[in-house]
Amino acid sequence: MECAAVSAPAPSPESQRLPLPLPPTRLTQVLGKRPSPVVGWLANRVMDVVCALPASMRDALARFVGWLAFTLGIRRRVALENLAHAYPEKSEATRRAIALGAYITMARVVIESIDPKDHVEPEWEVPEVQGAAWETLKATIAKGQGALLVTAHFGNWERAGKMILRRGIPLNALVRPLNGALNMRIVDNRVAAGAGLIYPKGAIAQAQEAVQLGETVLMLLDQSLPAKAAVFVPFFGRPASTTPAMAVVAQRTGAPVFVVMGIRDASGRKMRLEVEGPIAPPEGVGEQDAVTAHTAAVTAVLEKYVRRYPEQWLWLHRRWKVQPPSEGATPLQGLNP
Repeated sequence: MECAAVSAPAPSPESQRLPLPLPPTRLTQVLGKRPSPVVGWLANRVMDVVCALPASMRDALARFVGWLAFTLGIRRRVALENLAHAYPEKSEATRRAIALGAYITMARVVIESIDPKDHVEPEWEVPEVQGAAWETLKATIAKGQGALLVTAHFGNWERAGKMILRRGIPLNALVRPLNGALNMRIVDNRVAAGAGLIYPKGAIAQAQEAVQLGETVLMLLDQSLPAKAAVFVPFFGRPASTTPAMAVVAQRTGAPVFVVMGIRDASGRKMRLEVEGPIAPPEGVGEQDAVTAHTAAVTAVLEKYVRRYPEQWLWLHRRWKVQPPSEGATPLQGLNP
């Protein structure tokens, strides 16, 4: 099936005032380590002050924090090395500009994601005309069938999930346990927005259950995994260790796979939702080869968006740090059922 990249419409002002849905009760447990009560209270009061700032001041703060982190060299070498491999044809000045944009994007994600309100500002969603992929996803859910959604550390993946929920798509996110006041506040906001939480232990089984119940499961497919738990697929011309969870669940359930990206506009303060798919698994290959090929096909779509908007992806992550195992090693042996 041919894939089409389309934009989903923003909800009407009336629908924006509706309460967000409740997450499935079976997926509301929050794992991770919270700070002490005193530290937690103080940290949350500081975050409350940041969230109370006008939108323009919050964005100015994000741009300053991003610039400061880049200037101080926090993981700057990692970002620039990644960019040198990805864009050898670009000048060093251009790659540094992309890296600075990625730092600012990350700072914006953090500041936006600690806000407990339904939205960061009244008009942060850019209205777009809906298209075939979005309609296919909505029709799938309307029929009581589940779907798999894939995104990346791009734009603002937290906000993109909220945009999906506000459009009536039940959402469960595959996440990792987090620690600290800031991270736990972000996790609490995920649950408050209506997202169920699926953690790595038993993730395959829980994702299958969600799909069979007519829900969606959102996965980030751009994180490095240990070699024994990963498949290796091309990403910017280099093998990248990638979770096979999406392809395994799709194979076992027949659920359609869509790429969903929250893309910032030129100002960085507004976002639109783009959907592409369904991305079908390959035909005529063995079961294990099909998992790798399907993962590669979806990763190729993610790469297309990163190439189009490179400053919106998390170049700070050591995406290629894990090398493919030696010949004879058994892939997927570390995958949780």
